[in-house]
Amino acid sequence: MILIHERICQWLGHLKLSRVILMVTVILFVVPLFTHYYLSKYESSSMTLGSNNMRHTLEALGDLSAVNIGDLKIRIEEMLRIKASVSTELRELEERRGKLQKEAAAASANADSVKAEYARATAELQRLRVSADQARLAQLEAIRRDSPELAPPLPILPSSPPPILPPATSTSELHCRMHSCFDHSRCSLTSGFPVYFYDPDVFSPLIGAEVDGFLKTTLRQTLSYNSHLTQNPNEACVYLVLVGEGFPSDKTQTSTKKLLLNETAIKSLPYWGGDGRNHVLLNLARRDLSVGSGDAFLDSSTGRAMIAQSTFTLQQFRPGFDLVTPPALGPPGGDVWSDCAPMAPARRLYILSFQGSQTPAAGSHVDDDQSLIESLRKMVSQAPSSDVFLLQFDCDPPIDKRAVLPIGDWGLCGTDRSRRAVLRDSTFVLILAPADGDYASTALLQARLYEALRSGAIPVILGGDRIQLPYSEVLDWRRATLSLPKARVTELHFLLRALSDADLLAFRRQGRLLWERYLSSVQASMDSLLATIRTRLNIPPHSAAPTMGVPAFNDTFYPPKIEPPAVDTEPEETLGPLEAPYPSPAYRRNYSVSLLNGYELWNDWGEPFALFPQLPWDPPVTSEARFMGSAAGFRPIGAGAGGSGKEFSEALGGDRPREQFTIVILTYEREAVLAAALARLRGLPYLNKVVVVWNGVNPPLSSQSWPESGAPVAVVRAPRNSLNNRFLPYNVIDTEAVLCVDDDAHLRHDEIVFAFRVWREHRDRIVGFPGRYHAWDLNFNNGFLYNSNYSCELSMVLTGAAFVHRYYLWSYWRLLPAAVRDYVDQYMNCEDIAMNFLVAHITRKPPVKVTSRWTFRCPGCPVTLSADETHFHERHKCIQFFSQVFGYTPLLSTQYRADSVLFKTRISHDKQKCFKFI
Repeated sequence: MILIHERICQWLGHLKLSRVILMVTVILFVVPLFTHYYLSKYESSSMTLGSNNMRHTLEALGDLSAVNIGDLKIRIEEMLRIKASVSTELRELEERRGKLQKEAAAASANADSVKAEYARATAELQRLRVSADQARLAQLEAIRRDSPELAPPLPILPSSPPPILPPATSTSELHCRMHSCFDHSRCSLTSGFPVYFYDPDVFSPLIGAEVDGFLKTTLRQTLSYNSHLTQNPNEACVYLVLVGEGFPSDKTQTSTKKLLLNETAIKSLPYWGGDGRNHVLLNLARRDLSVGSGDAFLDSSTGRAMIAQSTFTLQQFRPGFDLVTPPALGPPGGDVWSDCAPMAPARRLYILSFQGSQTPAAGSHVDDDQSLIESLRKMVSQAPSSDVFLLQFDCDPPIDKRAVLPIGDWGLCGTDRSRRAVLRDSTFVLILAPADGDYASTALLQARLYEALRSGAIPVILGGDRIQLPYSEVLDWRRATLSLPKARVTELHFLLRALSDADLLAFRRQGRLLWERYLSSVQASMDSLLATIRTRLNIPPHSAAPTMGVPAFNDTFYPPKIEPPAVDTEPEETLGPLEAPYPSPAYRRNYSVSLLNGYELWNDWGEPFALFPQLPWDPPVTSEARFMGSAAGFRPIGAGAGGSGKEFSEALGGDRPREQFTIVILTYEREAVLAAALARLRGLPYLNKVVVVWNGVNPPLSSQSWPESGAPVAVVRAPRNSLNNRFLPYNVIDTEAVLCVDDDAHLRHDEIVFAFRVWREHRDRIVGFPGRYHAWDLNFNNGFLYNSNYSCELSMVLTGAAFVHRYYLWSYWRLLPAAVRDYVDQYMNCEDIAMNFLVAHITRKPPVKVTSRWTFRCPGCPVTLSADETHFHERHKCIQFFSQVFGYTPLLSTQYRADSVLFKTRISHDKQKCFKFI
């Protein structure tokens, strides 16, 4: 190539310019000629081709003209029909495709629902298997126990008045006892202890006694509230006769022996029966304790009738037959807490006080208490200056000389108001027995005891064991008073200083309980008198009437049920058996407990078991086996029927083979929230019933759809909108265990079952979830404040999610002062604090908190009462006011909390034996 290039270059070098010009000229003429020739030839061919195409087109048009126009229309219409048919078929196919897509989505959702239902059915089947096993075991346990369920027996009542018998001799009267002077045939075990009261307006004038109008009216009214009162004298067990106050027949004389008592009139009472058996003669001191001895029956023949009064001589008083009653110094009834002094501080201004004037004993066989007075004054002079005494043995102004007192008795100084002011400043108060050793009790001594307990001064009785105190056969006065013989007066100061502050508060608290319950009012005194007689006869009291819940719907209407939403559950999780409703057993020990225990067991109210109205259930048990309720009594933990069922025999639980609980939900016109709460209860083990307390003004809608909860649901309408309705002892509650729950409280099933097991170990306490505590605040009138902050210490468990015993529902309405419930209604708050106060006051134990829950959240719920900014301020005031009513703050703090460790832990069958006794 290089060689060719070189040659071309050499040729061009030898080429001349003339030749180049010639060549270019030839090219310029030749090329256009050739181009013109070929273009002309292309145009001729194109024209020929176009003429041919035109010719063919004209031939085609000629053929179309020959075609039939009708056939063409038919073909066009056929094509249009085909097009419409295809369009319709396409639309139908599109619709079918949409339907198939929907069916596919529904089938997919149904498949998911079936899977969830299968999982739930599997869990339900597992629970039913456990329930069946539990039922078989329960049947075997029942066969082994062979103890039939007892129902209350029918009452057996007499049908005629007492027959007339010969009158009793003076010797038999003096030695009367219940076995010798009482007709037990009229008071059978099932009689119900009917009591007949002689109308004082009719019979008192016939007797010739002077009866205070206040006593007549008050006794008639208070006895009408007693469930044992009967208007049929033919069936009566006991007959009450109001005699009067035992005034002298001649108001100007000084003799105390001749009193206005018409024996002939008393023995002519229509149901006297010749000897006065089963009669109780009431002589209640009221108007003037300093007039007369107060003994209307001295040197009088009363046959075989029991005597109830404040003044007795040792010769006249018949132990176990006659009754010492307090003077009728209080109101007819009702709340008396405002008359009481606060229990704190433990030590007051005066360590010991006394004000009185003694009746001269000169010229008689009775020595006065001058030596005793000198010993007391010497004690005061030798006491340290820190101990302040107030001892006045002469009244200023002196007692009216016309007053006629038992020989050597001590009269009251001043007025009731002045004496109360001194007693409120006294740690102890001295009560001196009459110098006359023949007296076992006087109206003035009982009045001093009454005033001391009312003011919180601890009574110190100098007089030995001859002094009889009111209802001493059933009330343990050793827990409220100090008693010393007069000969040991020199040891008095040492004994008073030896008591610690805790002992002082215990004495003061017990004294206030005895006063409030048994001595404070005429109604309290009369109820105690009748209960003492009934206890002697070993007759249980009438059952406390439960609150009849007004159903929200009629008997034939059942709200429509809806299936609750599916809940993801673990198929292998079994919290307990799903059983049919099983009420707590009743009437097991009501008639035998008094024979078994006698008067040994006392509750912290200072009351023996038989002084309570009978409850139709067994009350809870405390670890000290003290009674808190009816004659059924409390059984200690572990001393029950033996065995506790399969699931409880290997875990926490009480001492009963089978037990269930009732859920009480308080709601106020929040149907959606209530429906969600009921839906969450489905499949909950041990659930006996759900009681919905409808607190709203408007009744629930009949069209409301209630979700199926798996247990009976009773909807009761409250008489009015009140938070106290949460604790009404409705008749539809059949179990001892009651779970109080707010309608917006979210609790898991395992939490509820675990709390139920813990409650069975602590039946006398509040067991629940949200904990609170009270704290002392020096800046808030030196009182306690309500605190809801998270803390390691608590003193309250709110009843918005807590287990309580059914007995406390009764106590809330019968034992709690009405002022507390009124305060709850006033502020629409604090009912849970009131229940904590009550239980702590009765048991002297703190509540039990379970799990780590401290509060509850309900994001979708309407605004609640606790959302108000004044909520906590009101709760501060509640604690302050409740402490005033109780006289102290009974709440006790604790750092104890029960939590589950192995409660839901799955353990292989071969290792379950290792954890059987954990």
